[in-house]
Amino acid sequence: MRNKIVVKTFLAEVGETSRFIFKFLSRWFIPPYELKELIRQCYIIGYKSLPLVGLTGFIMGLVLTMQLRPFMIDYGVESNLPTIVGIAIIREIGPVITALIFAGKIGSSIGAELGSMKVTEQIDAMEVSGTNPFKYLVVSRVIATTIMLPILVICSDAISLYGSYLGVNIKGNTNFSFFWTQIFDTLEFRDIIPAYIKTYFFGFAVGIIGCYKGYNSSKGTEGVGISANASVVISSVLIFIIDLLSVQITEVLGFN
Repeated sequence: MRNKIVVKTFLAEVGETSRFIFKFLSRWFIPPYELKELIRQCYIIGYKSLPLVGLTGFIMGLVLTMQLRPFMIDYGVESNLPTIVGIAIIREIGPVITALIFAGKIGSSIGAELGSMKVTEQIDAMEVSGTNPFKYLVVSRVIATTIMLPILVICSDAISLYGSYLGVNIKGNTNFSFFWTQIFDTLEFRDIIPAYIKTYFFGFAVGIIGCYKGYNSSKGTEGVGISANASVVISSVLIFIIDLLSVQITEVLGFN
């Protein structure tokens, strides 16, 4: 009996989320366009997330290089360290780790912000005043997360590779230009394009889940915390699912 209730609740949640996504897709291109709010959200979501993303990327590249170095020395392929680290960061580690950090910071922020507005009836007040709260609050934020996450991933990858360069030179002496040449001589478009395209889906997932949980928050102030927590958890799970699907799709299309 309990399992049936859990399944029923899960299916109902999936249905409500799908309806929310369809509502977004049917309204995002219909006037009026909230361009000022979109630009403001891009600044908040993108620019203000850059320090955290950059720090995470730098540490990720540095630690990955320091961890891989002893093993590659044992196998006598230390000279290939920049190549291996570069491919790993650009194809998989950079996009996924950056998306998870993004989900933790932005997903929780959107869920808490919209949840607070919901329980304090600010969204209802916007409807009474003639403002379309869905366009103003949801559409602008989802588009902003979809646009800004790929840009943050590019920045994170670059900073990660610089951290890797420093990691290589902690116990070695590699020329800066040689390090970058070694990475980019190995990379191909099939390494970069699929990794970049999936970041748009990561950003969309973070934005739509955060907005859905916040926009439909309930139970007073307790619901705000629940919405923020659920936004992070569900977004993180979706990032792994999307990543898994993207790997399968790129393999079928011959990109791997």
